[in-house]
Amino acid sequence: MITRLSLWFWDLMRLVGRNWITALGGALTTVSALLIIALMILGLLGLYDTPYVGIMAFLVLPGVFVLGLLLIPFGLYWERKRAPRGGASANPTSREMYPRIDFNRASVRRTAGIVSVLTVINLLLISLTTYKGVTYMDSVEFCGTVCHSVMEPEYTAYLNSPHSRVKCVECHIGPGAPWFVRSKLSGVGQVFATAFNTYSRPIPTPVENLRPSRDTCEQCHWPEKFTGDRVKVITRFAEDEANTPLKTVLLMHIGGGAAGHGGIHSWHIDPNKQTIYIAADKQRQIIPWVQVREANGRVTEFVAQDASLTPEQLARAERRVMDCIDCHNRPTHIFKLPDQAMDEALAMGRIDRTLPYIKKLGVEVLRAAETSGDAAQEIARRVRAFYQENYPDLFRSRREAIEAAIRELHALYRRNVFPSMKVTWGTYPDNIGHTRFPGCFRCHDEQHVSTDGRTISQSCDLCHTILAVEEPNPPILQQLNIR
Repeated sequence: MITRLSLWFWDLMRLVGRNWITALGGALTTVSALLIIALMILGLLGLYDTPYVGIMAFLVLPGVFVLGLLLIPFGLYWERKRAPRGGASANPTSREMYPRIDFNRASVRRTAGIVSVLTVINLLLISLTTYKGVTYMDSVEFCGTVCHSVMEPEYTAYLNSPHSRVKCVECHIGPGAPWFVRSKLSGVGQVFATAFNTYSRPIPTPVENLRPSRDTCEQCHWPEKFTGDRVKVITRFAEDEANTPLKTVLLMHIGGGAAGHGGIHSWHIDPNKQTIYIAADKQRQIIPWVQVREANGRVTEFVAQDASLTPEQLARAERRVMDCIDCHNRPTHIFKLPDQAMDEALAMGRIDRTLPYIKKLGVEVLRAAETSGDAAQEIARRVRAFYQENYPDLFRSRREAIEAAIRELHALYRRNVFPSMKVTWGTYPDNIGHTRFPGCFRCHDEQHVSTDGRTISQSCDLCHTILAVEEPNPPILQQLNIR
């Protein structure tokens, strides 16, 4: 048995050691295969926590492995071609086009067996690493942490978003092979931009040529099922000493379905209407032209009275069919403004709202930290100084609550401001609503007029009925038993 194994071993050595090219190929293949297996075992055991090991195990090393496999037959071919020039013309078989394979010879049988076994092992390893490589490239870890400095703002926002349990590829790529291939091809340019530090800061939005929402979002959010009215309570806090909570109550007319009872979605996703628009800026915040096409053939154009584009420019401009993402443009990568972030932190109890003026102070220090060299120190210094000077007794007795507020303020800053990527408060507009950014009012402003004098209405009742506006204790909430 030992003798037979040794014969197999030496036949293998003669096969890969014929010349320096085959030897190099054998070495690359063997070393990369062992490293792939070792890294996969370490990953299964959870002994590393870095995306770069995954890149090495499933993207780089498999490439080295395949390169080594290709070098082995290339080395054999190269040796056979150079043999006549190297003085081997005395051997007539060396000049034959194809090598002789005689299975009557034991060495040939052993070599064939070695090649067969190695081929099966190689195919298994290549198949496994190919599958793992594709799976790894589709992982949240790969999308969010490989290009850390580039994707840090988006990845941070994603982790705190309503879609934090949805994989990036499910929204950015969706099902099917064509868009998968398309995304990987476009990713090549992004790799080079990252490698040569030519990427934009901040990352421009909206994403160009994003897949239509019907192929991605609507895999879960079935638009025909959006229907009825829903009560929405918005809690904000006044910038007074008591940080008084103020509640706005809206009855949202969600709409949807095929009944045509009105509401937001009943118009914008109506299968009998198609809305087309032109944007005058890259962020699609200025919309000077809207066209509505109805199933009966009626076409209505609305042009903004203060349109920044000339008729000739409008004729040449890109026309886009209105999509869900035109309004829900920040469904996952949500960046908040200082007052919005403070309202949320106070409502969730992450900051003690019994601290005097904490809402007003928090907004001020968050805005000031934007231009500070060390945001953490600037936030802590300003908050401590405020309470030391204005509430010395409280500063001594409520020190832990003050320090907890400082930590949360710093966390709010780190979730929304990224100086290295030039992302600051308000960099990315949110088109849902109309209180902090134009949003709905990009079109619904009574300034878009058709040739027959109709306008795109700005009436509040189209989208919601206002039941209360910034009231400490709205009666409607008591009637509905909503706390």
